[in-house]
Amino acid sequence: MTIFAVLCAASFILAHMGRPWLAHWALPLPNAFGSLWVNFNSPLVWDVFAISTYLSVSLLFWYMGLVPDLATIRDRATTKASKFWYGLFSLGWTGSAKTWARYEYMSLILAGISTPLVLSVHTIVSMDFATSVIPGWHTTIFPPYFVAGAIFSGFAMVQTLLLITRVVFHLEDYITIEHIEMMNIVITITGSIVGIAYLTEFFIAWYSGVEYESYAFINRATGPYWWAYWMMMTCNVISPQLFWAKSIRTNLMVSFFLSIVVNVGMWFERFVIIVTSLHRDYIPSSWAMFSPTRYDIGDYIFSFGLFFTLFFLFAKFLPVVNMAEVKAVMKGVSTNYPAKKAKASTKTDD
Repeated sequence: MTIFAVLCAASFILAHMGRPWLAHWALPLPNAFGSLWVNFNSPLVWDVFAISTYLSVSLLFWYMGLVPDLATIRDRATTKASKFWYGLFSLGWTGSAKTWARYEYMSLILAGISTPLVLSVHTIVSMDFATSVIPGWHTTIFPPYFVAGAIFSGFAMVQTLLLITRVVFHLEDYITIEHIEMMNIVITITGSIVGIAYLTEFFIAWYSGVEYESYAFINRATGPYWWAYWMMMTCNVISPQLFWAKSIRTNLMVSFFLSIVVNVGMWFERFVIIVTSLHRDYIPSSWAMFSPTRYDIGDYIFSFGLFFTLFFLFAKFLPVVNMAEVKAVMKGVSTNYPAKKAKASTKTDD
């Protein structure tokens, strides 16, 4: 999901430049005119390194985790084309004890790299806002706030895709109610952290004594975009608290509905952060209301289509559940069947 989301963001890389018709001047660096140099003090440049590193490590972690599964599919392939392609991408996997030992060691290293990378990437993304002087953005709470929000929305999106995959591929024996309940508990915890961050923003705006900062947050809650703010609060702070009840967090339909509600709320969070901080700034003469154009709406729909196309292609050609990890945690046959059945099965096999 991370890889597909980053690819969706990368598809708009020219639009992010602001003046895409000058994109050919940017590469190669330094350019031939000698007047364009990268400003390494800019968080926008940090973004390039953070997100490209994030994509590289996530892609490597995802692909290496698939290698044992690709080898299994290679061994069971019925056509020459399938055997060739799955054999090519399985990197000559043999399944020997030495191979598994190296695989486990490599997985541990990649997991160790990925964990701090999640913190650094979302911290750097938050600095795009926090290092500016725009009221509503210039705050030190943004880094932990963005990290918690990323985990919160990430788990909600995984829950959405997980429940769909569970039904479509009949994976009820592998994706259990216990897994879904644990996911909902994490959503509840991170949703509470995000709610505390929202309240902290109001406290800091009041405690700072800066009238522009105070107005920015009062305007969010009571101004023209009040509906977006309260939609964000309802979806992100109030709705996850329903998971305190075990009957709700173990209910599949309710879990699926609330995971979508959280995703909607996180979209409104981005809308509130960007639009409500910009539509009324220091000078009243520059105040305006945001109206999306057909190109904005088209880009938004395109990103949805691209994400789900990539996810469906992945689900069609590759295992959606890591077989190697499932085998490692499976219980023995003797613990699943009564002794008499196991003995009868043995006689039949003989």
